[in-house]
Amino acid sequence: MTGAEVIIKALEREGVNTIFGMTGGAIMVVYDAMYDSKINHILMRHEQGATHAADAYYRTTGKVGVTIATSGPGATNLITGLANAMMDSAAIVAITGNVPSGLIGTDAFQEADIYGITGPVTKHNYLVRDVNDLPRVIKEAFHIASTGRPGPVLIDIPKDLQIEEFTGDFDAEMDLPGYKPTIKGHAGQIKKAAEALKLAKKPIMIVGGGSQSAADELLEFVENVDIPVITTLMGIGAFPTAKDQWLGMPGMHGTVAANKAISNCDLILASGIRFDDRVTGKISTFAPEATIIHMDIDPAEISKLVKAHVPVVGDLKNILPRLSEYSERLDIDDWRKQTAAWKAKYPERYNTEKPLVSQEVIGMLRKETTDDCIVTTEVGQHQMFAARLFPTEKPRTFVTSGGLGTMGFGLPAAVGAALGNPGRQVVCIAGDGSIQMNIQELATIYKHQLPIIIAIINNGCLGMVRQWQEMFFSERYAEIYLADSNPDFAKLAEAYGIEGHNIHDRESAKIAIEKASKSNKPVLLNFFVYEAENVFPMVPAGAGVADMIIGDQMPEGDYDDVIYEAEVVK
Repeated sequence: MTGAEVIIKALEREGVNTIFGMTGGAIMVVYDAMYDSKINHILMRHEQGATHAADAYYRTTGKVGVTIATSGPGATNLITGLANAMMDSAAIVAITGNVPSGLIGTDAFQEADIYGITGPVTKHNYLVRDVNDLPRVIKEAFHIASTGRPGPVLIDIPKDLQIEEFTGDFDAEMDLPGYKPTIKGHAGQIKKAAEALKLAKKPIMIVGGGSQSAADELLEFVENVDIPVITTLMGIGAFPTAKDQWLGMPGMHGTVAANKAISNCDLILASGIRFDDRVTGKISTFAPEATIIHMDIDPAEISKLVKAHVPVVGDLKNILPRLSEYSERLDIDDWRKQTAAWKAKYPERYNTEKPLVSQEVIGMLRKETTDDCIVTTEVGQHQMFAARLFPTEKPRTFVTSGGLGTMGFGLPAAVGAALGNPGRQVVCIAGDGSIQMNIQELATIYKHQLPIIIAIINNGCLGMVRQWQEMFFSERYAEIYLADSNPDFAKLAEAYGIEGHNIHDRESAKIAIEKASKSNKPVLLNFFVYEAENVFPMVPAGAGVADMIIGDQMPEGDYDDVIYEAEVVK
């Protein structure tokens, strides 16, 4: 066997059936070996798109996503996708070709030090120097990517190794003496957590992305203790939003109920979260009276930002059932009534007397789509609106770029989600700015006839930046307008062979969404929405979550016709 044939066989042995990538000179030998394989290769139109697709493939299936690229620009185009996967804990194995070993370091054609470049944005990376190491390295890469806290692993393989004859042991053992993730939570710490929880009068549970793989255990625990639950952006879907305990999303653009619960609680049970700054706001004012129980598989996250009074390191699938054994229904009826009152007083609302608005469109999409549909988003105002108005009910169904906030993520992510979940409905919610960053993947969607509803929330500008400029930069709108040069997105979709519609009013929106939801083919819907719409609540930079600007989430009877009128509530 050649090195290239070893690579393909090793991938097959890892159960890989789908790869996202793009060929090129330094990886062509591997593609030739793949020609005779049953692996389904998806030819993406950009390597960044390939990495985002692999990311979403993992997030929606739980199976490691795989991407392949050539050397130089092919490899460097992966960087943003790898950084995104690293921040959001997505298991990816990226394989890159490199120039022949003897040319490494000579500035050869299409050479880049991808091993050096990717160190900070991967969980681990390899530069393979011996063809006989390939089976071990690939086995290790999948193990590292998928165990402990998931993350991306890159394998860089010089071209000469791909054509060299393999004479080693295909069943070589992994050699990872320093890599031993803690899976089983410490019994003493779990008991301490249960004791602290029992004493609490105003507890809450904050659920993050790490809980997606333990959704069943999470639901069983919550139903046992009956504790108010807040889901972060990455935690959406891990806990059903229809449950009475659910208070919404916390932080900068979280719900009033969630942020008020955080500010007034006396205990936080944190489940698979990293206390991101978008969740905490000003850390010194975050949950000032709360005891913090932090459960996470990554010990590096414990007390990194918020001090944990009771740390519990391990897999939530192991920790939550054991914590439940030590716990019972909490005696917190007054607190339940208070959190329910906040939730009732500050519901999601928007002004339908204005022209078509983003929230209204997203609400229509949620109403018309199936309960098990998968939502992917781009990044911006539409992302926050989607998180609040289209939170999915099942784990691994809300796919967004959280930590890195990568514009251009949502469309290729929809490709990965659709290919990983044949027959499932996929909705990509995008902005007119974000979608143009990887819009070339419409070609991939057309080629494979993926049944994706692509909903562009088109306000003619970079909406989130516009909101900040309005509120904090004296309405000096610098370089945010897009409407004067945006393409006709419906015609653009049609140029790619995809059905496209431009939509300007409510009635047309309802009809178009209803038809698209019943279609089994890709459809692009371009909704022209109110430009000056802002996302509220909002926690300004440097403020605590108690200092929300609640805007159009005003209580019944106080709602104003001005859609973005703001009021500070403490």
